[in-house]
Amino acid sequence: MPVQTKKIINDGNRSVDEMLEGVLAAHPRHLKSAAGSPRSIIARDGPRAGKVGLVIGGGSGHEPTFLGFVGKGLADAAAIGNVFASPPPDPILECAKAVSGGAGVLFMYGNYAGDVMNFDMAAEMAAMDDIEVRTVLSTDDVASAPRDQRQKRRGVAGNFFIFKAAGAACDRMLSFDECERIARKANDHTFTMGVALSPCSLPQTRRPNFEIGPDEMEIGMGIHGEPGIARGKLKTADEITDEMLDKILAEMAPVRGDKVAVLVNSLGSTPLMELYIMNRRLRRRLDDIGVSVHATWVGNYCTSLEMAGASVTLMHLDGELQTMLDHPCDCAMFRAG
Repeated sequence: MPVQTKKIINDGNRSVDEMLEGVLAAHPRHLKSAAGSPRSIIARDGPRAGKVGLVIGGGSGHEPTFLGFVGKGLADAAAIGNVFASPPPDPILECAKAVSGGAGVLFMYGNYAGDVMNFDMAAEMAAMDDIEVRTVLSTDDVASAPRDQRQKRRGVAGNFFIFKAAGAACDRMLSFDECERIARKANDHTFTMGVALSPCSLPQTRRPNFEIGPDEMEIGMGIHGEPGIARGKLKTADEITDEMLDKILAEMAPVRGDKVAVLVNSLGSTPLMELYIMNRRLRRRLDDIGVSVHATWVGNYCTSLEMAGASVTLMHLDGELQTMLDHPCDCAMFRAG
């Protein structure tokens, strides 16, 4: 029986609610909870009449995804589930009500069965309150399904770019049709690959959620520990980065002169030093093929509790997506512009 992991918690079953209490105490200028619904986190400055509302959400344990991206210019609200579990329909519905400005509400979240079921139920409930809801799923995880079955892929760290573009469209007061179109376009232009080096452990169990050898790595593992596409001996940073980038570039098919945005994301415990070593290799590879990097983000953006590992995301930019990425936003855990 593996030894229990160490965590700075009180009660594993209360960890999400205590985290949310601490988040609201730290960021009162940006965030509040919906009345009577503490798992519905609302932007204080964002929802307004005539604006398409953007509701994101999913399980806890991926912070700053999802609640860190709630604020002016990005998401108007986030529905928060238990660790690695979908929020139930009720807090999602309360988010929709809180951000509805009469122009429709966009639901955006990663493509996981529980999230799809509960967000769809919430959308049906919102329709009874005369709130029109449309849904755009993020499916950026290149490793999780073949190219011809992209609709089956998971949403992972690429959520950061996809939500950012959609939030900008909404904040610019574009029509519901345009906001939905840009959200889908952003998803179609975003590609992610990850590598895991060690497992994480849930607060309730404090046991590793999968096993991996001390000298092994797994390419393509999901952010909840879903199986990847290849497990083998730990390689160098350049070799790992090349392996992930090759798969992304094969799908994205950029040509010389194209632009991308880059995200090098820690899955929780991989330090910045290692992420920047990976980014060094990424930049050299992209320079070699004549693809310019418009913007780079390095750090914790979509984590898996304390999992060791990293992911690389590229968004293939055109003028419209670049404008959306550059649009100012002010969230509790992220700012741009």
